[in-house]
Amino acid sequence: MSKLFQQYRGLRRENYVLFFGNIVTNMGSMVWPMMTLLLDKKMGLSAGNIALLMMVWSFLCMPASLFGGRLADRINKKKIIIAGDTISVACYIICGLVPLSYVTVGLIMLASVFQSIEGPAYNALIADITPTRDREKAYSLLYLGGNIGLMISPTLAGMLFKNYLWLAFIISGVAIGCSTLLIWLFVRDIEPVREECEEAVYQRARENESVWRVLWDNQPDLLFTVITSLYFAAYNQFSFLMPLDLAAVHGDQGAVIFGTVTSLNCITVVVFTPVITKLFSKMRDTGKMVTGRILMFAGFLAFLLLLGFVPGYYIAMLIFTWGEVFDVLAEGPYVSTRIPASHRGRINGLMSVMYTAVTGGIDLAVGHTYDRAGSSWTWALVLGVTFVSVALTVILKRRDRKAYPKLYLGTETQEQAPAEGP
Repeated sequence: MSKLFQQYRGLRRENYVLFFGNIVTNMGSMVWPMMTLLLDKKMGLSAGNIALLMMVWSFLCMPASLFGGRLADRINKKKIIIAGDTISVACYIICGLVPLSYVTVGLIMLASVFQSIEGPAYNALIADITPTRDREKAYSLLYLGGNIGLMISPTLAGMLFKNYLWLAFIISGVAIGCSTLLIWLFVRDIEPVREECEEAVYQRARENESVWRVLWDNQPDLLFTVITSLYFAAYNQFSFLMPLDLAAVHGDQGAVIFGTVTSLNCITVVVFTPVITKLFSKMRDTGKMVTGRILMFAGFLAFLLLLGFVPGYYIAMLIFTWGEVFDVLAEGPYVSTRIPASHRGRINGLMSVMYTAVTGGIDLAVGHTYDRAGSSWTWALVLGVTFVSVALTVILKRRDRKAYPKLYLGTETQEQAPAEGP
């Protein structure tokens, strides 16, 4: 076991600060896992209206992501993160102090807008402070930290949901505040690392070029964005469609079951992320993406087939989470090694907008299908979206080799790579 964690040695101090900050933040992450149930059970909204509200919510966050991306490429990323977190903390604390109403929903929306502003800065900061060779480990460590924090919070949120929801808001605010304090005190050196290695050639700054020019020159990144948007839209059904089904089948116990299933998701991440990182370190990021999306498809299918059989939910979640781990280990390194450092914030912002738009549209379709046709047809829609994501990822894997040959030096494409670049 110690050898699995030794693979995370040698990263910069800032990586470990972000790791601990993610643990603290997610220990108090009690609002978002229960958002669908809050709107369903506490506010009395139908699945279609919940989906519509979520879509409006998403569209509010889209310009915030774009604005945050532009800020991240122009000013201090640490200051953006601290400012966004501070406003989020205030919103959650107020939610805990006032009676539950649409004002509460508005405050949660406001918090999510500012978290969307800081999102591109956070993603770009991780890439800035981490050399290319360590990116997979850095993203793996950050993801691991988030899920260590999440092991307890969803189950606790499920227990607080019925009578002590206000306390969940207070805990969320305090946790984000503690994480912000850690970043403010201990993240000092945020200058982008300078690299001269062969595989870093695609990250060289292109200061005087527009985002659109950069993306047009890197067309696999556009395909990646479309594919990942479909993946996120399907993945989002873990927190949207799944709790609706659990509430419909199990009533008030649905919140508790969903909390324990979410906790299993986090425990599985903590146990298997170091293992998968170590065992599959030689697998290319595109290969990890294909594997992850196939496993997610299998996990959703298992949930549908075993609906009503409580132990089956945990089997489905185990398969689903293995897929999630593979995908997370692939996505961050994929993007950061293929876009110029000068455009990381803006491109991350654009990708967030695309993810949000597609997820919002599919959530709306899922909500209306659920209200009109029931659970089985809705899951058929979700499985269809997931299958398309898998198929397109296979195409991306082939195109990526041709577009970025220097990233494949030392593999089976080594003989072809010199012919395509010096």
